[in-house]
Amino acid sequence: MLPIHKILCTTDFSEPSLKGVATASDLAKHFEAELILVNVVTPIHPAVAAESMGSMRDNFEREMMRYAEESLKQIEAEKIPAGVRKRHILAYGAAADEIVALAQKEGVDLLVIATHGWTGWRRFVFGSVAEKVVRMATCPVLTVSGPAAD
Repeated sequence: MLPIHKILCTTDFSEPSLKGVATASDLAKHFEAELILVNVVTPIHPAVAAESMGSMRDNFEREMMRYAEESLKQIEAEKIPAGVRKRHILAYGAAADEIVALAQKEGVDLLVIATHGWTGWRRFVFGSVAEKVVRMATCPVLTVSGPAAD
């Protein structure tokens, strides 16, 4: 097995992503690696947020960033065992692009991302961040399967 010193794990605070955090935590503990938790806040699409709603959109995005920061701290405190070196990064932008860029910038040895198990119309409408990350990443990616959806 390759030496693993730094693991990046994404979370969107869903149950599947918390399963990914648990897996990444176990690996970080086993390899005595640093664990970097990442959440990406996605901007509100301009077509949804009309120009006249600019300040409301800005306030909403600030609140999303505040919530994400608090949630990352809570996951660090409650879901990652003591003794695991950990930190978190809050990013803003297109999720897959930001995750891949952070993995490269941080020089991670492994990227852990959960899948939601979406099929059909949900996958068509929402896409698959995990699939895009697997295609674009330059480091090994471990996907953790979420529950199968109808």
